[in-house]
Amino acid sequence: MNSLRNLTYSIALSAIALSATYGNAMAGSAAHAHMGHVATGWKDTPAKMGLLPTAIEEAKIAAFHAGLAAQKPDNLKWMQTHTHHVLHAVDASTEAKGPGKGYGVLKAAAGAAKHIGIAAKQKDASDDVKTHAVHVATSARNTVERAKHIVTIGKKILATNSAKAASKLVKQMAAITNELLAGHDANGDGQITWQKDEGGLSIANKHLTIMYKLEGMKRM
Repeated sequence: MNSLRNLTYSIALSAIALSATYGNAMAGSAAHAHMGHVATGWKDTPAKMGLLPTAIEEAKIAAFHAGLAAQKPDNLKWMQTHTHHVLHAVDASTEAKGPGKGYGVLKAAAGAAKHIGIAAKQKDASDDVKTHAVHVATSARNTVERAKHIVTIGKKILATNSAKAASKLVKQMAAITNELLAGHDANGDGQITWQKDEGGLSIANKHLTIMYKLEGMKRM
């Protein structure tokens, strides 16, 4: 009986030790965990997607509807309808309903910039993480500023009673929504880099992918 009790006790201890070892392995790097929030999953995004993929999906929706708005420059109602759709995808706090995912480019890009910055500040962050976190965060912050600009223009479109005035604003809105992904060649050198006022979400995604590769990780 004592032998059986001792065997049971030994198995229990082994299970506890194995569980602790597995838990530590799963915990992994703190820097990598915050990279994961940006790349693969965050708690309050639609379907718990990564913050950056969420921003990219919302940006695509915004650009699509801004393009639709620009197709009928003489139709005020048409332009305003699609402006509502753009605003929902860019900042869901300003437009509760629409074809977007209900999160918004602005919130997702701001979250991506925040969490990649936190990743770089972790004690276990490598030099590669610290370097490319700057690139990702700067491009994400550029996107936040563009999103704010779009909201400002969108509100002006919704406030006007003139199709002529709206059509000029819609052209501006459409151009900036395209920059959410593509970025903008601010210094006119023929290139779009990660730097301030240039990189958009595509550049942020490029450098996040580089970061994962350098860390020997695979993006899910």
